Amino acid sequence: MNSSPDWPTRRYPSDVAFSPAVKAMQTRFGSRELYGRVEREHGWGVALEPDIEAFVEAQISAFLATASADGQPYVQHRGGAPGFLRVLDDRTIAFADFIGNQQYITLGNLSENPRAQLFLIDYARRRRVKIWGRARVVDDDPELIDRLMAPGYKARAERAIVFTVDAWDLNCPQHIPQRFEAADVKAALDERDARIRELEAEVARLKAVGEPASA
Repeated sequence: MNSSPDWPTRRYPSDVAFSPAVKAMQTRFGSRELYGRVEREHGWGVALEPDIEAFVEAQISAFLATASADGQPYVQHRGGAPGFLRVLDDRTIAFADFIGNQQYITLGNLSENPRAQLFLIDYARRRRVKIWGRARVVDDDPELIDRLMAPGYKARAERAIVFTVDAWDLNCPQHIPQRFEAADVKAALDERDARIRELEAEVARLKAVGEPASA
């Protein structure tokens, strides 16, 4: 695999996370054989596959992890309308950076350390995807920023964040609590209530004509 100036040479995509220290822990606790087989079978992806692209663009919430030059970590929540995370190609994800609390921790970290991770989780379907890569700030491309804005979404973007994918991995659903978005719950309840009204109207009509209600 080709390496970039920002990353040490990696034999497998999973080496972005499985450092020698991590592999030593896997050996110590008995999982190295399993993950060695995952490495050899190329269990981690590099280019985003169509189903992963669809998963990314369906999200309305994401966590972006960065670190300062001296390794101090920071995780920031990002959210927006479905599609606020835009897949530009199979190695690139971008999103508009909305005006927030103006602490600029993420921007400061990226100015000295481009390494980053996106953590995406779908609670309803109990699925999560981890994406490692490098992120850069783009504040001089208004056309790109406009392209990344969802129509009608009430927010103002100052810049774009462009994320270059180095590796991605799917996690098992174990221990992910199943939760549903309020809008999805409301839609399901509205559909149920509409069906109940239909059935009540049918019962009332059949009673009025003296016919037995259908099962």
